[in-house]
Amino acid sequence: MSRQGPMKVLVTGGSGLVGTAIQQVVKEEGRDGEEEWIFLSSKDADLTNCEETLAVFHKHRPTHVIHLAAMVGGLFKNMKYNLDFWRKNVFINDNVLQAAHEVGVVKVVSCLSTCIFPDKTSYPIDETMIHDGPPHQSNFGYAYAKRMIDVHNRAYFQQHGRCFTAVIPTNVFGPHDNFSIEDGHVLPGLIHKAYLAQKEGKPLTVWGSGTPRRQFIYSLDLARLFLWVLREYPEVDPIILSVGEEDEVSIREAADAVVESLGFTGEVVYDTSKADGQFKKTASNAKLHRYRPDFQFTPFRQALKETCDWFVANYDSARK
Repeated sequence: MSRQGPMKVLVTGGSGLVGTAIQQVVKEEGRDGEEEWIFLSSKDADLTNCEETLAVFHKHRPTHVIHLAAMVGGLFKNMKYNLDFWRKNVFINDNVLQAAHEVGVVKVVSCLSTCIFPDKTSYPIDETMIHDGPPHQSNFGYAYAKRMIDVHNRAYFQQHGRCFTAVIPTNVFGPHDNFSIEDGHVLPGLIHKAYLAQKEGKPLTVWGSGTPRRQFIYSLDLARLFLWVLREYPEVDPIILSVGEEDEVSIREAADAVVESLGFTGEVVYDTSKADGQFKKTASNAKLHRYRPDFQFTPFRQALKETCDWFVANYDSARK
């Protein structure tokens, strides 16, 4: 995709897991030509508020936007607050995309999630299947709000010719994640629990049976792919950013890798009274592979070890 003049990139949710990874990659790998980067956090504007969102867009007048801001949480928080997840994310997404349109942003790349896909489907899932049926009922509020970004993007393109697109990463993990045990995602929650269990000499309790399978993507790999999508990817249709199907791991395998990375020596117990969530969400990265056959993902155990080391070194300041 050709672009005119220097890029001024505004990143919403810039202080979160993916935002900090993008900051690191931009810093380490350099800017592509004349690029200015602005990373917003929730302190800069309440994106559920239309006026505040417009004001921050008028202040910075970006040419490009990476939209990461969202109300997020783990399985149990989603199950409890589906309405909140729906409303807050719909407000945020509508405000951000409309503000981008009003200030003439050339391209917006929003971040979706594989939970938007139908619950009852065939595997692997791909980009053509997003709207084929309802998502899993455990987090339907969040899933539908994210799914609607795809509808939004198509409508902006049809009515205004805007190149607003979206990426669909599989389960993201890495430094600066939310390591909350109660409402974080599975890997950071496991890392925190294993760290505490080791410290207290107690067993590590893993919620669920350990059988569900997931594809995990390291936040720094995702950040590199985000920059490629922003600079090069030409489609309005979304693209799945994921490791291949062969790299899918079970929660039990993930827990074993956490145990190994942290040097945990205690007992590991599976609490099968807790919900498992979706058994699998296997996603095809064939489209990504067509565009970027050269892309090398960080091996899972290496990425997990780096994440665990970061968490231990930054325990006092990490989100948890």
